Amino acid sequence: MSRETSYARMLDASAKVQWNVAMILEAKAVEAEKVRSWLCNHVTADAFVEEQDRFKSSQNVHEQLVEVIYGLARLNQGMTSVLKAALRHVDEMNMGNGTGGMMGGGTFDLGEKFE
Repeated sequence: MSRETSYARMLDASAKVQWNVAMILEAKAVEAEKVRSWLCNHVTADAFVEEQDRFKSSQNVHEQLVEVIYGLARLNQGMTSVLKAALRHVDEMNMGNGTGGMMGGGTFDLGEKFE
């Protein structure tokens, strides 16, 4: 199998993963709306004997959401690595034929910068 074929398969797999992630996120959004509705109706001062129990319940929900977000961030980093490798390959191919790269001749950073 040639390098070009390998990179094309890698990009195809990345596109399929992204589609699956979109489906997962859609399902998570529906689930999150149900959880929000349930929390708004059931996590009230009347539902708990002590205020501390109420906060523990809320904290558990937030911890689960943080885990989901962290998992999605890690998945995104993996997909970014695949795209970086493919773009590096495209730049190497185009440098030799005088086009200066498909992306305007410059590099662009897909780094993990969160602000």
